[in-house]
Amino acid sequence: MSSSSLRRWAHVLAPVAAMVVLAGCSSGEQPTTAAGSGSATAEASVPGVTLSPALDHLHGLHLDADGAVLAGTHTGLIEIAADGTTRRVGESDDDFMGLTGAPGTDHLYASGHPGPSSSAPNPLGLIDSTDGGQTWTPKSLTGEVDFHALATDGELLIGFDGITGLLTSSDGGVTWNAGAALAAAALAVTEAGVWATTPDGLQHSTDGGRTFTGVPDAPPLALLSAGKDGSLWGIDIDGLAWRSRTGQTWEQRAVIGPAEAVLAIDFDTAYAATAQTLYPLN
Repeated sequence: MSSSSLRRWAHVLAPVAAMVVLAGCSSGEQPTTAAGSGSATAEASVPGVTLSPALDHLHGLHLDADGAVLAGTHTGLIEIAADGTTRRVGESDDDFMGLTGAPGTDHLYASGHPGPSSSAPNPLGLIDSTDGGQTWTPKSLTGEVDFHALATDGELLIGFDGITGLLTSSDGGVTWNAGAALAAAALAVTEAGVWATTPDGLQHSTDGGRTFTGVPDAPPLALLSAGKDGSLWGIDIDGLAWRSRTGQTWEQRAVIGPAEAVLAIDFDTAYAATAQTLYPLN
């Protein structure tokens, strides 16, 4: 599948007229009816926080060391306050197509394209920040790669290069190895391995991203994020939120409609977002 086709697939989250919470969601992890079956029962609206000012597109979310939610956008890194107020972090106005960091840390990795104020080569390759996005430094693959998806657990760094497949690094992005020839819309890394959302369903790797196998009972996820406790949250192609402790069995949570990013905090808490609204999930 071409990178343009993948991007179209990753944004086919269908509009949902009412943003609702599913009835009967328990705290246990029980398999439920597959997304898109039409059997879910709506109970109440998902409360959303309006972002002010709204973001200029949204490509990814990260939880920093102080517990702040950071958003990678078309025009730089933005912090989202609890009341929805947004403010720029640092001076960069680069287009962060990919954004990641080990959950709860200030060491960030990003990729994308230079902004209007930048003289950096296009694409950016991998850049990193050790101060929560205040400043950025070119790391590797400058002018060569635009990572459309990035993920790390602090040890393994993995990215989809947007064209041929995955690249992996065990030294913070200094050197890279070829991974699976997999088109991933989103990636996550936990102690159980690497997880990738693809047009063929959720895929799982136990060898550092070299090979993958399908997760047969997983919903058709487009967005994916790993929490600090190794749990996973995802948004499927119909705009339904799901969570999992193991990645193998999934519990359906809320209907939120179109989403552009998801951020797992832990099994009990996550956020989904558009450029206009942040939705707490639990």
